Amino acid sequence: MPTKSIGYLHGYLDPNPTNCCNAWFCPAGTSKGYPKFSNHNEPEYGTYSYAAFLYGCTFDCLFCQNSSHKNISTLRKVNVEDMVEDIFNNSKITCVCFFGGTPEPQLPFTINLSERLLEKVRNESPDRNLRIFWEWNGSGKRSLVKRCMELALRSGGNIKFDLKAYFKKLNFALCGVSNERTIENFKFLAQNYFGHRNDLPELSGCTLLVPGYTIEEDVEKIAQFISSLNSKIPYSLLVFHPDYKMKDLPITPKKQVYRCLEVAREYLENVHLGNRFLV
Repeated sequence: MPTKSIGYLHGYLDPNPTNCCNAWFCPAGTSKGYPKFSNHNEPEYGTYSYAAFLYGCTFDCLFCQNSSHKNISTLRKVNVEDMVEDIFNNSKITCVCFFGGTPEPQLPFTINLSERLLEKVRNESPDRNLRIFWEWNGSGKRSLVKRCMELALRSGGNIKFDLKAYFKKLNFALCGVSNERTIENFKFLAQNYFGHRNDLPELSGCTLLVPGYTIEEDVEKIAQFISSLNSKIPYSLLVFHPDYKMKDLPITPKKQVYRCLEVAREYLENVHLGNRFLV
């Protein structure tokens, strides 16, 4: 397993419950996971998620909602040893979330950091719960993806896939690359890991509703695909706001939002709407 001791990221403390796409079912925002993966039988108020915003991406989405990951001049170089100490020494941190950009270009670093951090917690503070999460586009190398899932599974974390599109041509048009590996990795993790923990999902999906592009037909195909694996897998629809190369588009029209929500719920048991305040 390749390791890497240097990473490029911007890290900050995000008060729990956060506004992430998984907050509606993760321990930081609910009572799920208590007592094995959380010390709180309620949302973890007064605690923090360590948000590790990683620079770089394997996709080049026209609608990127976090395009600051492309600003290399602002990146911060960090080493594993310092990050392990900083996170461990703040007892109010209950989870670490890798996002960006996307973690895929730096997966060896995130794995190395997570393994060392969990080992330190196990050896020096065994009563502490510290969960590890990844939010990514799903294009990582299978062996690394598997290792991340094992760490998330063991710590009470989760892996969220950004399912940009179902149709390969649409993914090429919006993101510049194929989504074939994303689909394959999601399927692999769903078939081999989902359902191992009671009431605490190991895997989830999320789709940004780009006006005129990610419409009802595409959402239906994604929902059918997820349902074919397990209808209980959580799925979030996210309202689009103009950004990056698509600043000329409007916020997702209300009609599109609620029709896509209705369609997804025809196939899946756990569907959520994010950025609801924009509708």
